[in-house]
Amino acid sequence: MKTLTREDLAALAQKSPSEPAEWIRVQLDTGGIAAGAESLAQALEHVRVEQRLGFALLRTGSIGYSFADPVIEVKSAGLPRILYGNLAPELVPALLDGHVRTGHLLEDHVIATRNRGLTLAAPVTHILVRDTGGDSGNKTEFFQFSFQEELKRRGLDDRVQVVRALDMGIYDKGAVVQLLPDAVTYTNVLAPDVARIVSESIEGRKVLDDLIWQTPDKQVRIVLRHCGQVDPESADDYLQQAEGYQALAKVLFEMSPEQVLAEMKASSLRGRGGAGFPTWLKWQLTRAQPADQRYVICNGDEGDPGAFMDRSVLESDPHAVLEGMMIAAYAMGASQGYFYIRAEYPRAVDRIQRAIDQTRQLGLLGRNILGSGFNFDAKIRLGAGAFVCGEETALIASIEGKRGSPSPRPPYPSVRGLWGKPTAINNVETLAIVPAILLKGGAWYASHGTATSKGTKVFAVTGKVRNAQLVEVPMGTTLREIVFDVCGGVLNGKTVKAVQTGGPSGGVIPETLLDTAISYETLQELGSIMGSGGMLVMDQGDSMVDVAKFYLRFCVDESCGKCAPCRIGGYQLQQILDRISRGRGNAGDIAVINRICHAMQKASLCGLGQTAPNPVLSTLRYFGGEYQAYIEGGPSYARKISGAARAAAKPTAPSAVTQEVSS
Repeated sequence: MKTLTREDLAALAQKSPSEPAEWIRVQLDTGGIAAGAESLAQALEHVRVEQRLGFALLRTGSIGYSFADPVIEVKSAGLPRILYGNLAPELVPALLDGHVRTGHLLEDHVIATRNRGLTLAAPVTHILVRDTGGDSGNKTEFFQFSFQEELKRRGLDDRVQVVRALDMGIYDKGAVVQLLPDAVTYTNVLAPDVARIVSESIEGRKVLDDLIWQTPDKQVRIVLRHCGQVDPESADDYLQQAEGYQALAKVLFEMSPEQVLAEMKASSLRGRGGAGFPTWLKWQLTRAQPADQRYVICNGDEGDPGAFMDRSVLESDPHAVLEGMMIAAYAMGASQGYFYIRAEYPRAVDRIQRAIDQTRQLGLLGRNILGSGFNFDAKIRLGAGAFVCGEETALIASIEGKRGSPSPRPPYPSVRGLWGKPTAINNVETLAIVPAILLKGGAWYASHGTATSKGTKVFAVTGKVRNAQLVEVPMGTTLREIVFDVCGGVLNGKTVKAVQTGGPSGGVIPETLLDTAISYETLQELGSIMGSGGMLVMDQGDSMVDVAKFYLRFCVDESCGKCAPCRIGGYQLQQILDRISRGRGNAGDIAVINRICHAMQKASLCGLGQTAPNPVLSTLRYFGGEYQAYIEGGPSYARKISGAARAAAKPTAPSAVTQEVSS
């Protein structure tokens, strides 16, 4: 790699991205690799070399479709880009013989594009079909056969292929049909519509207004804009395909630190680690402190059970996070940065280290970057998996080589942080957004979201959901839209009972409140929090008492033990919940739980202890009838009524439990 100059970056900004004419991208993130992506890549390479095929084999990170891992994307001559999911190495010959050689797509593995068209400009080459009405009585094969017969009758069967799709991105809308390459999509297609679609849309290129799906995709990818699109191990790919380091060059040569802070203020970006503190204000407070050294830290110590937002971004777009850190450092006058990443994320660690090494070789990291006079370098420090080290002061202590336990605040890290110097700590998602804001403007970013919560938020949606995945939606999107419109609803057609947000520090939200628009304020009003972005979906078979026990046990295990409210209060709560779940509780336990929870919230030293009672309080608030059932009749009785009215968000009659909580 040669050292880049300002002129080199300017020249790259003027060039259109270029890529091979034919390629296959394999998504090699941790989730994909666990599902067999490395073996799939090896099989593709073996056949490519053996048969001397001309496509390029590329590496990328995750696009977010965890439900379909391993995922690949194929670009072949004369065809649009096609995503395939749930691929196994033994399917590689069929894929290459069909898609690459003859343009025939592989059945039951195509993931339909979410960039749906509204016009039919090009001749239709493929019809994707899937019955989204549910797994029982699935009519996908019926519609495939119907289209095939109609095409054959009209002499079009040799020009148009009908393919059963794995996923259409649209759910509970009957038979869904997508016409490629323009991706015009029809929903609620009935048998009589087949002939119309073939005659009017395929032969006549006329869009059927009564069938077309015009609803835009719920997702808006800003944080995830490069994920699944660039090679995370290649600085050249980031520079050439993703406007890499153009935002850094802009701030170094066209903006003062004060102007950067003003643009960040205009964006109204709030910290995506959970607290929601204004990012610009944190940077400004750090800059305002007189010091000979300031630090910026990226908090990649993602410890929430089921959360994988930060890991995916670090693995899929490491250069964007590094560029965001460098811009933050310039704005606050810092010259040293640290990535604090949990050691259980070896691929994320490896790719961030590779990004640091590559940018240092390119002259984008180190002294006098691009001849601007700005000096900055970055290092990695590994976390040992302690959940409490996600708290800022505990994280700082860990980097300093001390025991990772929180310290009283104030002083806040922006005043006295790492080694006593002013320090700004931002999480992975926050820093990944920064380059986009500086390139497109704070007003552009603030145009997404709500009046008080701007922009987008990434969520890792898991649990009893049909399509577990990483999603990014504008603030103001409802919980119901995420669960049903983006992720396909509840697994196995069951009824949703509640959604838990915010990880161990969050709370449960009942089905009756799923139409709540997501923002920092609305989730707090419901007794939960935004957190870093974990979202767990539960169905009617889940016990809310068991959910509260699970998260509380996690917090008890992860408590540093430094303060008594968290150390003792959490243990006492766990003992009481264990007793209730075994049918040995009494009505007086609820009053004790309530007092302990409020004591922990008011007196614990850090956020772990202050928010640990949230799952307990929220389950009591919305599902108090379940606690009452355990106390009155034990586990077997509670299981019988767990889906009944007493366990609903609004019990028909106030019980001792709900009266105690409300008091």
